[in-house]
Amino acid sequence: MAHPLLRCFALYRQHLVLLVTVTMAIALINATLPLTQYFLGRALHEIDTGVAVVRLPNGVVDAHRAWMWAEIMILVTIVRGMAQYFSTVLSQVLGQRLLHTLRSQIFTKIQELDLTYHLRHGAGEIINRSTRDSDKVRDAVVYGYRTLIELVMIVSSCLFILFFYHWLLALVPCALVVIALAIGSGQSVRLVALNRTSDQAYDHVAQALSEGVHGVRVIKSFALEKQRINGFKKYVEEFIQSARSALTFTAVRLPLPQLVVALGHTWVLGCGAYLVAHGMLNRGELIASMMAMQSIVFRVESIGRLIQTFSDARASAGRVMELMDAKPSIIEGTKNVPEVPLSIRLEDVGIRGTSNEVILEHVSLEVRPGEIVALVGATGSGKSTLASLLPRLRDPDTGNILIGSPQIGWTNLRDLRFSNLRKKIQVVYQDSFLFSDSLSANLRIASPTATDAELLAAISASAADDVLSSLPEGLSSRIGERGVTLSGGQRQRICIARAILSKPSILCFDDATSALDSLTERRLLMHIRGSSVSGSDAKAILLIASKLSTIRLADRVVVLERGRVIANGTHRELIANSEFYRDLLGISNKDIA
Repeated sequence: MAHPLLRCFALYRQHLVLLVTVTMAIALINATLPLTQYFLGRALHEIDTGVAVVRLPNGVVDAHRAWMWAEIMILVTIVRGMAQYFSTVLSQVLGQRLLHTLRSQIFTKIQELDLTYHLRHGAGEIINRSTRDSDKVRDAVVYGYRTLIELVMIVSSCLFILFFYHWLLALVPCALVVIALAIGSGQSVRLVALNRTSDQAYDHVAQALSEGVHGVRVIKSFALEKQRINGFKKYVEEFIQSARSALTFTAVRLPLPQLVVALGHTWVLGCGAYLVAHGMLNRGELIASMMAMQSIVFRVESIGRLIQTFSDARASAGRVMELMDAKPSIIEGTKNVPEVPLSIRLEDVGIRGTSNEVILEHVSLEVRPGEIVALVGATGSGKSTLASLLPRLRDPDTGNILIGSPQIGWTNLRDLRFSNLRKKIQVVYQDSFLFSDSLSANLRIASPTATDAELLAAISASAADDVLSSLPEGLSSRIGERGVTLSGGQRQRICIARAILSKPSILCFDDATSALDSLTERRLLMHIRGSSVSGSDAKAILLIASKLSTIRLADRVVVLERGRVIANGTHRELIANSEFYRDLLGISNKDIA
């Protein structure tokens, strides 16, 4: 497999014309530098030999050769300046386009990856890979590429001038450049390791910062400010230590290549003086040779920065490509389900955790159109995990989940397209999420073509009329980040309205009414029941609930204990026959009597 950084360079394929244009401009800039030195050497030689400025027999000073060289130098400088300007502008454009392409691909990949990957890596790490790591890759792919081209062209062309004047002049500088490159490349491995450690430490900083912002309510509620600040400082100190190690290594080791090449000054001066003394080199060519050697030294100075840039980028490119190479464990199918009322059926479903612990085992359950089924169980019994199976946020390890009906047959969820499946099955979670956008935009996520009248109908169906009336600009009112401008109950009802707008066949509430009072909850559920018990709009509704008021509204109750279904029946039947159910709801035998 190609090196991660080389794979990042492959992004140039999408911007090939711009790349060629920038490369040609850079080539023009760097070709004019040794040309300038050559012209300057010729001019100085003509001045030294009295050719550039001549006093004619009539006493007039003829300086047309001197003016010619001045005009040539001015022309070369103007061409170089124009090329420099255009290459800088085009490089900036190319850099932004490459960064846009890279981040777009990363964001697309993030959306493709399943929930397991996100839970394993955390938001801070994923955001860091798409921002800080992407910037480092951009620096190498754009600016590092430009520096590398300049380094190769200037060093090779300046060495060519030395060879052109006399091969002895170039002998030692060539050897010193090779030694400098060997020293620099030998240091890169250690620098990559240091940068990777620094990046991992920064992931912890980013994760702590993300939690500090998004969890500010919990932090303040439990007076955790000092604890979280100290924890954040600890992560920052770890990052500073790792970054300092990398910087110390860079400061001590990376100047070595330039120091080595700088020894070439002594050689060119001494060897050049010898050649001048023996008539094999003129004084103008010696000055041009010294300028060429100076250009090599200054350019080799960039080897240190180049090694650091590429070392940073190698570590970051590896992290980016780890993300890009990650394979989603859930692959969508190719089938669609007809637009008819549908049932959802779980057949002997089982799931085990990362330590092989049982989460769900031998779970069989069916919810039919027009039926409301409550799923209850103690904390950790597997209720939310079961809810995540319905829209295929994860797949069962054993068993099957089917959607359909006896009339049209049954289809395994694995065979369905995600877009079709997740339109047919809507799950509303307890920790409801709203985007920082207008109320109408949040609702239209479920149905982009919905009219205002349809939005109002969904709001009414979710018993959220009072939410709408409390907003100053109605449907156009902006919801704060993550819905913070609304209360928990208001957010839950808006999320339920959004799910209703999708016109699902199966609707699952994962404790999605936990923040509602009993009266509002009853009004909401009765409205949904009234509009979905029969006809083409009939819905199969699964309520994952812990409140007695919610459970009483269900036609049937399924009880989970340690991942297994231990009881199934109406609320009255279970009250009468299941001691576990009574204990779960806190109902004593005295209450029954």
